[in-house]
Amino acid sequence: MSAAIEVWKSFIKLGFTAFGGPVAHIGFFRQEFVERQRWLTDNQFSQLLAICQFLPGPASSQMGMAIGLIRAGWAGAFAAFIAFTLPSAIVLFGFAGLAMSLDNATGIAIINGLKLVAVAVVAHALLGMSKTLTPDWTRRGIAFAAVIILLLATSTWMQLLVILLGGIVGIWLCQARHLESSEIKVPYSQRSAVVLGMLFTALLLASFLSTTSSESTPFNLFANFYQAGALVFGGGHVVLPLLEQGTVGNGWMTTDTFLAGYGAAQAVPGPLFTLSTYLGANIDTGLASGWSALIATLAIFLPGFLLLLALLPFWGKLTATPKAAAAVAGVNAAVVGLLAAAWYDPVITSSIKSWADIIIAIAGFMILAVLKKSALWVVLFCVISSLISVSV
Repeated sequence: MSAAIEVWKSFIKLGFTAFGGPVAHIGFFRQEFVERQRWLTDNQFSQLLAICQFLPGPASSQMGMAIGLIRAGWAGAFAAFIAFTLPSAIVLFGFAGLAMSLDNATGIAIINGLKLVAVAVVAHALLGMSKTLTPDWTRRGIAFAAVIILLLATSTWMQLLVILLGGIVGIWLCQARHLESSEIKVPYSQRSAVVLGMLFTALLLASFLSTTSSESTPFNLFANFYQAGALVFGGGHVVLPLLEQGTVGNGWMTTDTFLAGYGAAQAVPGPLFTLSTYLGANIDTGLASGWSALIATLAIFLPGFLLLLALLPFWGKLTATPKAAAAVAGVNAAVVGLLAAAWYDPVITSSIKSWADIIIAIAGFMILAVLKKSALWVVLFCVISSLISVSV
């Protein structure tokens, strides 16, 4: 238990201080657990990073859970997840309660500023991902095709189809180096891993069966957020279109409410997936808002964790598969297209209403891309600028 407490102390500190999104979180983890505390070697860290990039789900949260698992077993895994997630989840739950009362001119200006944050932050994420994930014309072509398909047919099923097609085309066309294999020691058997994989699959199938109805029941809430967590490749920002389709698309909330939460999520440390806490609190399921927020939060994280736990004991063998890296390259390229389509609709179409909005959004992007400041500065700038533009 002392090792689990040690994990808790390390991750609760990161939960309060790890600003900057998944890429920054990975940097914090390496500094803390490889360089400072020496819980992992560089090779072990790089292998965990490769696994979490290979899988759908919140990469930094998955990696944190894996580090806790390796350090202190199951207790360490849960300690890492709760400690890293709780601070931002509590803040966003509080914002959900506050946002409901922002119906005056000042409140509308704040909401508009947070929506402009989404324009800037998604643009910056898209630029960084495109440089890394579409370095050649083959992968750029996959991304462009994904954008066209998704702008013509915006549905959850089409998003899933685009991801699957990206993997298939990647096997055929993409050339990528095989991932270096390594043995990751975990405190459970391969048989247990198979059971966890079967649980992931069963829950995913059940979620698709349940979401034939758009009624905002607790089970449909779980199903929609589970699907989003199971299908999101490429990090936190890519969950935007999946969550928008499952919430706004079902009539559970307005686009303004959705994008305001996404903007607010940029101002807090920890995983971006805690946006689900805010969204759950704003969905009327017939339960108290706290229960709806908890259901949404657990549902979006669960599939990524089940897949991670199912894969860890088999990672060495899987990375030896000749086509594995090529399939991942194709999926990642499709993900760039998925994010690009979401950046246009609903982010830009719902946020940009005037020349002032365009100027504020561009300036917010420059704060990230040129000045290299954190997203927190973008939140402050966009909200203050929106308030000023309204008062002028």
